[in-house]
Amino acid sequence: MWHNDKKHLPGGGWCSRMILRFGSFLACVAITAEPALAQTPNPLLPRNLSPWGMFLNADIVVKAVMIGLAFASLVTWTVWLAKTIELRRAKKFGQRRLRMLESGGTLSEAVRACDGKRDAVAQLILSTAREAELSDGIVDDGFKERVALRLERVEAAMTRQVSRGIGILATIGATAPFVGLFGTVWGIMNSFIGISESHTTNLAVVAPGIAEALLATAFGLVAAIPAVVIYNHLARVISGYRALLGDASAQLELMISRGHASRMSALPRAAE
Repeated sequence: MWHNDKKHLPGGGWCSRMILRFGSFLACVAITAEPALAQTPNPLLPRNLSPWGMFLNADIVVKAVMIGLAFASLVTWTVWLAKTIELRRAKKFGQRRLRMLESGGTLSEAVRACDGKRDAVAQLILSTAREAELSDGIVDDGFKERVALRLERVEAAMTRQVSRGIGILATIGATAPFVGLFGTVWGIMNSFIGISESHTTNLAVVAPGIAEALLATAFGLVAAIPAVVIYNHLARVISGYRALLGDASAQLELMISRGHASRMSALPRAAE
């Protein structure tokens, strides 16, 4: 029955074939258009999510945090370079003077070798000679105590001199993570503000702020970790340098206990 009725419909077979072909065409167009739609850039997302791009697109407060942490990192490496050169030079002169004292010479010979020099061991030698001059070359228990006090003062002064500037490393190491955390909190707060203003929880709204926040955290760690490591390293080197000065002081005390503190005139005054 149905087959016979279909014959009486004008153009029934042709219409069916056209409908099927049009449906196939629409399906092909939909399948082809899906990748194109997936590749369409989201206007809410920034085009550049590199560290430099995130810095340029960051909030002014987050930018200030990053710049401050970058400056702190520069200060850390500058202090490391300056103190490394200073301590290496000071240890070199100290070891040379210590070898001279260990060779068994007299205090007069040591003073002549150090005349006009400003290194730490030279200051120890000149200070001892100055006390010998003021004591008229009399070697007794009182003289030894006065020399010990002078040597202790010079050691402390020289240690403070080489330690100057490393305290800032401890400050950077202690505060940089918290400064970076402040930038992190500020960036996340901006992300929530963006969600509230756009009335959407789309990741495109939240992602830039979170990326900036994490970058601020990374800056804090980059500034703090080297500061702590360099501070500990310099503290160990300064402890070794102070031990070197202690050895030089011990050699001078041995020298005067042997009666080598002969009377001298016109000795240069040591810087204390």
